[in-house]
Amino acid sequence: MKNDFSKGSIVQNIIKLAVPMTVAQLINVLYSVMDRVYIGMLPKDATLSLTGIGLALPIITLVSAFTNLFGMGGAPLCSIARGKGENEEAEYIMGNSFFLLICTGIVVTIVGLMIKEPLLYLFGASEETFPYANRYISVYLWGSVFVMIGLGMNSFINAQGFAKVGMSTVILGAVLNMILDPIFIFIFKMGVSGAALATIIAQGISAIWVLRFLTGKQCILRLKLSCFKLKKERVKQITGLGLAGFIMAVTNGSVQIVCNTMLSQYGGDLYIGAMTIINTIREVVVMPVQGLTNGAQPVIGYNYGAKEYTRVKKAIQFTSGVCIVYTLVVWGILTAWPQIFIAPFSHEETVIRATVEALRIYFFGFFMMAFQFAGQSVFVALGKSKYAVFFSLLRKAIIVVPLTMWLPTIGNLSYNGVFMAEPISNFIGGIACFVTMYIVVGRVLKSDRQIKQNLQL
Repeated sequence: MKNDFSKGSIVQNIIKLAVPMTVAQLINVLYSVMDRVYIGMLPKDATLSLTGIGLALPIITLVSAFTNLFGMGGAPLCSIARGKGENEEAEYIMGNSFFLLICTGIVVTIVGLMIKEPLLYLFGASEETFPYANRYISVYLWGSVFVMIGLGMNSFINAQGFAKVGMSTVILGAVLNMILDPIFIFIFKMGVSGAALATIIAQGISAIWVLRFLTGKQCILRLKLSCFKLKKERVKQITGLGLAGFIMAVTNGSVQIVCNTMLSQYGGDLYIGAMTIINTIREVVVMPVQGLTNGAQPVIGYNYGAKEYTRVKKAIQFTSGVCIVYTLVVWGILTAWPQIFIAPFSHEETVIRATVEALRIYFFGFFMMAFQFAGQSVFVALGKSKYAVFFSLLRKAIIVVPLTMWLPTIGNLSYNGVFMAEPISNFIGGIACFVTMYIVVGRVLKSDRQIKQNLQL
């Protein structure tokens, strides 16, 4: 069998997947990062344009949420099925996930275009920033289906162990995006509309690349029309496991909405712009953690399906340790030299000063986020969807949102209170998630090991 993760070094298996996936995710961030970098270079209304993109982020996050629901929900199930030797079922899982992505993408596009105006005002848009947010999201929504296919189905390429192919998918889109961005934004003078158009064209080409591979002879599991027919139990499993990623994305969007609303009240457009820059920096620095944990998921899931429990434990230990060390280093760098990360997005001194102050608060204790990512990825890899969903809700919906609304009202915290909510949630949510994962995984592996021993007797 190709890509048998129950053989060889567990660390090498993870690195083999994680390195290309990390590179791919870092490059994928360039879609949004390069948009914002180029927008920051506009000779006129750069800050308003950047703030407009920030106001559109919750809608973009919603598109990602449905991508997670069916892509991240189906891919781990494929890994587990492959580990059990059930390749036919794995193909049905992939086919059902693809069909769900297509249908949902169409619905999101139609509904999003119908209600985008009231949504943007609800998210904190002012009369000055609304036109920029509206132009960007109006174009972006037409490419929702491409985004969902490209990102969602790429997870199934990675789940089969073809991480380099998955990386190539993202590189293709990112390179196209970087080429098209300056053409549409500056040469054709389309501004934020050009940035959105460059993104959806690049995502469309990526989606074609993904489908070409998954229907070709090179892959282990193929995308077949016969596997599109939905089965209630299978859809329930896919959505159940993908619900964690979906809720994480939705709650991220909810946090963005609440942050923008509170910042518009206590800090104005200046601090909404600062939050847009901080969110962009966060997307970049968190990618290696997501790449490593996503790379470990197929390995953990495969070995769990193959009942190789010692290898499962080693994979968890390695992944957690690397994540913690990396986030500690990043926290130190961000605290010491924040201007280096902010400079590409703005040349206005007032924006830079506001963002430096906010960034140091927002990223305080950043290493605690590693515990959340490590713990949650293990729950997903083992198919423990209820735990993954709960801890997605705990950190964002139960902790961050109330704190974001409450802290600015305390004393003189004002807009600083909005940025303080994130580190507090990292400490509480990270510890709770990791400790629970450690206890639950120990019980699960112990129980399954006893069953395996009884069957051998």
